[in-house]
Amino acid sequence: MATKALNMKFEESELDEIKSVTAVFHMTLTDFFKEAACDKLKKLKADPFYRLTTNVADASEDEAAEILDAINSLTDDDLSISSRKKVTGAH
Repeated sequence: MATKALNMKFEESELDEIKSVTAVFHMTLTDFFKEAACDKLKKLKADPFYRLTTNVADASEDEAAEILDAINSLTDDDLSISSRKKVTGAH
């Protein structure tokens, strides 16, 4: 697997706190940030906004605005799962 380097800037106090906590758990900074990024990605990908807009990358500016307006007007009830169905291939 190919890897790439990433340069990030933090306030010194923030970085000191991260180093202090990771030392207690014998973690490298790389492992800490990889875990944090994976956790954040899971959360963001589960967000209804992401799930509803991820497949519209080719939408025009007007279409994207219309979709975002529709999403922003949804209530928590609109976003709740009312039923689930599992579709499997024919045997």
